[in-house]
Order: sequence, then structure tokens, then C-alpha cells
Amino acid sequence: MIQIFSTGGTIDKIYFDAKSEFQVGEPLIDEIFADSLVGFSYTVESVLRKDSLDMTDDDRALIRSRIEACDHQHILVTHGTDSMVETGRALQNIVGKTIVLVGAMQPARLRKTDAVFNLGFAAASVQLLPVGVYIAMNGRIFDPMATTKNVAESRFEQE
Repeated sequence: MIQIFSTGGTIDKIYFDAKSEFQVGEPLIDEIFADSLVGFSYTVESVLRKDSLDMTDDDRALIRSRIEACDHQHILVTHGTDSMVETGRALQNIVGKTIVLVGAMQPARLRKTDAVFNLGFAAASVQLLPVGVYIAMNGRIFDPMATTKNVAESRFEQE
């Protein structure tokens, strides 16, 4: 069983006009996994609906408390990419859990998006990786303690 905590970010954004006005909508994970015919069990809990630039230490503490209280070992956290590294660092040292943070550079609602690939990659990763905290983006696994987001290249990089 994979427990998925949705926190918002680009992956769930809805754009309303050419000026890129947006809001974070309902998580699309159920729809994406149904279309992908996944063969594993999961549940989704929407914890926050925030752009990650608006995330606070209190938000990270809330995410951490939900993960610590969860009975499942395999935890997937959908998260905005701008502060994903900071949240990954805030989740260090949670005992007995494999935690993978994942997001998208383009909203899942768009035709051209990395969301579907990233979610599939993260779902496989959380089932295969040992206990710890990871970021799954761009087809790679990153240690949040030694990772940065390269905004110009739209990718994560190991430091």
C-alpha cells in the first residue's frame, strides 16, 4: 500500500487565462493512476493546496506529522518543485518509512506535461528504495540533502 499526500504545486495547477492566473486544484492522481492501469493499492490524502513558494515551516511540520502518524511504510508526497528540497530536508529522520517527493514542471492538466512520467517513476521508486527520504524528478532519484533545482534548465541536480 502506498500512502499519497498531496500538498499542491504545479502538478495540480489550473490556469485560467493567458496571464497565467492560476489556483491549485484537486489532485489528479486518481485519474492518472486509473488511466495508467496501476496494479498497486494506494490512498490519497490532500494535506495542502499551495504553491510551494508559499510553503511555510508550519506547513512542513504538518506534512511531517501526517507522515509520522501514517501506518504505511511507503509514502509518496506530491509537491511543488520550488521548495521540494526544503521539505525533503524537513522530513529527514522519520523512522521506518520510505518517502519520495515528486512534482512536475508542467501541470498534469496540460497535454504536454512531465507529471504522468514523474508520478509513475516515483510510484515505482517508493516501492523499491530503502527507508529514507528521496526526490524523484527527471527520471532520477535525488538526496534532498545534496540537491538543487536548476530553474534555467527545468531540472534537479545533485550538488
